[in-house]
Amino acid sequence: MADNKEKQKKAVGNEKMLAQKETNFADWYTQTIVRSEMIDYYDISGCYILRPWSYSIWEQIQKYIDTRIKKLGVENYYFPLFVSQKALQQEKDHIEGFAPEVAWVTKSGSSDLVQPIAIRPTSETIMYPLFAKWIRSHRDLPYKVNQWVNVVRWEFKQPTPFLRSREFLWQEGHTAFATLEEAAKEVEDILNLYASVYEDLLAVPVVKGRKTENEKFPGGYYTTTVEAFVPASGKGIQGATSHCLGQNFAQMFNINFENEKKEKAMVWQNSWGLTTRTIGVMIMVHGDDRGLVLPPRVAPIQAVLVPIPYKDKDNEGLFKRAQELADQLEAAGVRIHFDDREGYTPGNKYNHWELKGVPLRIDFGPKDFEENNVVFVRRVDKSKTVVAQADIVSQVQSALEDIQKTMLEKARRERDSHIKNITEWKQLVPELDNRNIVMAPWCQDKECEEQIKKRSTIEAAAAATASKKKKRGGRGKKEEEKKEGEKKEGEGEKKEEEKKEEKKEEEKKEVNKDGTDNENKEETFEPLSSGAKSLCLPYQQPEGIEGKKCIGCEKEAKIWCLFGRSY
Repeated sequence: MADNKEKQKKAVGNEKMLAQKETNFADWYTQTIVRSEMIDYYDISGCYILRPWSYSIWEQIQKYIDTRIKKLGVENYYFPLFVSQKALQQEKDHIEGFAPEVAWVTKSGSSDLVQPIAIRPTSETIMYPLFAKWIRSHRDLPYKVNQWVNVVRWEFKQPTPFLRSREFLWQEGHTAFATLEEAAKEVEDILNLYASVYEDLLAVPVVKGRKTENEKFPGGYYTTTVEAFVPASGKGIQGATSHCLGQNFAQMFNINFENEKKEKAMVWQNSWGLTTRTIGVMIMVHGDDRGLVLPPRVAPIQAVLVPIPYKDKDNEGLFKRAQELADQLEAAGVRIHFDDREGYTPGNKYNHWELKGVPLRIDFGPKDFEENNVVFVRRVDKSKTVVAQADIVSQVQSALEDIQKTMLEKARRERDSHIKNITEWKQLVPELDNRNIVMAPWCQDKECEEQIKKRSTIEAAAAATASKKKKRGGRGKKEEEKKEGEKKEGEGEKKEEEKKEEKKEEEKKEVNKDGTDNENKEETFEPLSSGAKSLCLPYQQPEGIEGKKCIGCEKEAKIWCLFGRSY
């Protein structure tokens, strides 16, 4: 019994959330993903272990996408992890976009390789020499390939689990068509699929749009994107992209075909990809101070049934009935878990499943057993409902659908409240500092876009510095005089020793606090001193661009652009 109590006490301590989302977002994110058992750290910086709780969510996303792209005629392949230096450097603009992130294999054992081999940052240069071999005639088109693989991009800035890692999982589709019209249609079809992944599966609202010329895929013709928003940090985040590559790669890799007129022609190509970043976006948008909040459609466990035993009576009948109810739900296709663990109080179990974000908890105690009821507790809003056991299957299914809908509506309301329409430069940085993104009139000039980013960065940094000085200056003279007096009275040395001891204790607590050490806790979130970046040119444009001036250069504006701080 003593061992059980000690085990229970340790488990509760590991699952307790300490940081608050609104006031300490970086620590909150770290604690949430580690203590909910989504990830664990690895001894190579920027690489992480996806545990079953997160990998099963990725499997749900995989299934959703795979089923739908196969209906579009896409087939799954697997191409090698390695790419030759010659192939990678064949498309100049493409490799320049990825060069800083490419990882190279330069040795085999103790011997240097004659030619270094790159680990794929993306697969255009791996696949397209084969496209040139396989595509000969118009009868071979359209040619549609997808693969589910890992990718390595050696990030140097702030690795963060799910958001920015050196190795990540993704699907990448690569297709070839006889005409631009066919290629353009698929670009939109895939973009709509990605929007559905976020909104219909993950309950995360997104803005569909096109990337600017500065932000498009290196070597591509144009890039479309779905952009999400994280209210707690005030930043946008690119959700997934669907690129029209045009004929640039076809020209570089000689991907030609004989058309119906017996003429030689180049193909039009697309590429599109979605990564495990989706999971990080979902966590940041929905999570709260108690941990994860998972949408039912991707939750590994959709409902957990927690029996509450009698204190002084036999519980065999109660547990038997609870198991029967769980079996009914499982037979109906609900991902149900019956938590009959011994040595844990119902309260401990509540905390455990709340941290892990299970959408629906079903409490089943002595009163429920006797009155043929159960109690539903929804993770998203903590609401409780008494439900008859006879209706449990239909009521659980209905509750899960309602939770999914509620989460999307809630996230959309919050996102929309943070999108501000502005028309003057002086509004930009203050809106960013209020954790908003902005819709602003823009001239579509590349140099103007760069200047908006640089100028807003300078102004944001100045505002952040001024704010820090103001806070430091607000301590008050009395407090400073008191501290000086204490030092003069000989208490300074004592306090210094106390601070050293406190620091040692804090360092002890920090090490392995979340199953990691300080060296591996590299994820950080950029301060609010960063500038505005173009997120996309939204498809859904506000009215009234006519007569507006560009916020960057005051030339005639051509389009509304979504600007914001970004991951």
